[in-house]
Amino acid sequence: MTRRLERAKLLVATHNRGKLDEIRALLDVFGMDIVSNADFNLPEPVESGTTFVENARIKAHAGAKATGLPTLADDSGLSIEALDGAPGVYTADWSEGPNGRDFVMAMARVHDELRATGAATPWRAKFCCTLVLAWPDGHDEVFEGEVHGQIVAPRGEHGHGYDPIFLPDGMTETFGEMDQIEKNFISHRANAFEKLVKGCFA
Repeated sequence: MTRRLERAKLLVATHNRGKLDEIRALLDVFGMDIVSNADFNLPEPVESGTTFVENARIKAHAGAKATGLPTLADDSGLSIEALDGAPGVYTADWSEGPNGRDFVMAMARVHDELRATGAATPWRAKFCCTLVLAWPDGHDEVFEGEVHGQIVAPRGEHGHGYDPIFLPDGMTETFGEMDQIEKNFISHRANAFEKLVKGCFA
């Protein structure tokens, strides 16, 4: 049986504003007081794991230990079949440029590497999300979600990260073309959050 979250204040272990806003929207109905690493000037811990769950655990437990608050961490990424699952846990690393994160560059790299493989389209891919909710006593709960689709030419200016090149199955708009409310119904993060809510909030 999963542990219920009873406290009204929750730390979201991220400095990513787009991700924070998405999580706030998903949890808005519960009236949670949501704070982030930036509110406590917390450094980003080294994500030394080789899987999404390992990295999410590192971030969640670091936040809970530093603040004494229940902490939610998300590790997510894009996994592309023709690239043997890459960029995977290195999804954010692919965006690191000389002036910080540059997802235009990262999306171009995805297309360059796919063309280099000679793989035929459609280029199948999935977004993966792992949520870890950690308590200061060391306990945690893990929830995972996925959404499947394909890689396409960049379309749209909404969302964040690789959203403009990901077309979910059964949809005509990329994540970058959808408004946040629409995306939050079908995204990998929404899928994981549905499990989180059933396990720890319901």
